[in-house]
Amino acid sequence: MYRLLSAVTLQAATPGGRAWGCGRRGAHQRAGLPPLGNGWVGGLGLGLGLALGVKLAGGLRGAAPAQPPAAPDPEAWPQAVPLLEQSLAPRSLQTPASPHSRCFARAIESSRDLLHRIKDEVGAPGIVVGVSVDGKEVWSEGLGYADVENRVPCKPETVMRIASISKSLTMVALAKLWEAGKLDLDVPVQHYVPEFPEKEYEGEKVSVTTRLLISHLSGIRHYEKDMKKVKEEKAYKALKMMKGTMASDQEKELKEKGSKSNEKNDFSKAKSEQDNESKCRKHGKKKNDFEQGSQFLYSTFGYTLLAAIVERASGYKYLDYMQKIFHDLDMLTTVQEENEPVIYNRARFYVYNKKRRLINTPYVDNSYKWAGGGFLSTVGDLLKFGNAMLYGYQVGLFKNSNENLLPGYLKPETMVMIWTPVPNTEMSWDKEGKYAMAWGVVEKKQTHGSCRKQRHYASHTGGAVGASSVLLVLPEELDTEVINNKVPPRGIIVSIICNMQSVGLNSTALKIALEFDKDRSE
Repeated sequence: MYRLLSAVTLQAATPGGRAWGCGRRGAHQRAGLPPLGNGWVGGLGLGLGLALGVKLAGGLRGAAPAQPPAAPDPEAWPQAVPLLEQSLAPRSLQTPASPHSRCFARAIESSRDLLHRIKDEVGAPGIVVGVSVDGKEVWSEGLGYADVENRVPCKPETVMRIASISKSLTMVALAKLWEAGKLDLDVPVQHYVPEFPEKEYEGEKVSVTTRLLISHLSGIRHYEKDMKKVKEEKAYKALKMMKGTMASDQEKELKEKGSKSNEKNDFSKAKSEQDNESKCRKHGKKKNDFEQGSQFLYSTFGYTLLAAIVERASGYKYLDYMQKIFHDLDMLTTVQEENEPVIYNRARFYVYNKKRRLINTPYVDNSYKWAGGGFLSTVGDLLKFGNAMLYGYQVGLFKNSNENLLPGYLKPETMVMIWTPVPNTEMSWDKEGKYAMAWGVVEKKQTHGSCRKQRHYASHTGGAVGASSVLLVLPEELDTEVINNKVPPRGIIVSIICNMQSVGLNSTALKIALEFDKDRSE
């Protein structure tokens, strides 16, 4: 800087300096005025030097490295959203928009709003949704947190417990063995598992078959050991359906009896499942709780027995056989739940205690019920699974118009059998439907003109310690005369998983499916 000022001053003091030859001094001399003194020249040069120095210093400050941003001022944050809500509500993560998803912008916005409402209503930490239309995934998004403690947001790749949707996966293994002629659904299970004791009902021997186990008609109990409570609850439900309305005193008395089994808190439920594990593996109890085929008694333990049947009929360990199926279906993130393995994107699971504070669920070992409720998966894998089932269900309709279609993973007649409602069953998550073979099915029905039209769909929900789930398949109502330009699968698949238990998601999934079906038809 000193050298620069000296040079400028010297140039200003030099009579022949170019800076002033054409400037004020040259004009002064050309006008014939007396020559400027050295003091005037020196002062002018010094002033110019100071001006240039200030300008240069300003330029250097502008070129200096940017200072770190100041801490945000809380008062400057948006006032529309409270500070606590901002910290607890992460930006939702979703898959990049595709050309297909742009066609469903209205349905996506409406469904996202619905999920936010459900999430807020039940206080769920996180929820993930996926939707496919005609075999193409058009939307997947995570809301809330997969891990509250470490502020890990939910995303489409988040892995959660799918609970009883595991039953539908096990059904595929049974169906493949049945198609291959390795499994007879109607022979006693002792044919495959001879160590399973023969059962009795009211003093008479009864036969437990694979088909009865699949549809929960075998008489084998669920988690609740006190069958008196179970029968009282079923009697209450049956009486309520028959009479519609009952006298208030009678209704109150029956309801109190029937609801006792639901009064246990989440920890005692988890503990009872663990306590029952060793007992139920032995299957030592010879008496059945119901006569086979007469009453529907939902039983996850029945699917543990089905896993043993898969092993004996296939010659493989159950998990090895299931992993082969997952590989064939491209379900690469679906695995059995174990505590030790590192599973990327695995969520944590939560429950509310008696004080309504969010806490971590207790440790549970789900190895005793992998077949009926022990798998982990993502919404993307569940969509693939749903589309594979829908393709197999519909491909028979398209074979005449398109002979180049590949066969389904399961044959059309197998899928029709699986999705056909079974008599004497019930669908607890939708009273309109019946249980089929590891799926709940609602059939198409319309009673009155210009009134409610019931759509045909298949679904299965799941509820486990710290988790809720649903997989719903809404087939397109196909007209066999106008399917020439179409290929299967045709319909809407919705999968939702949540890291909070006791969240009913079936009606939400159906509403979302109908929203996308509306945009699709338009």
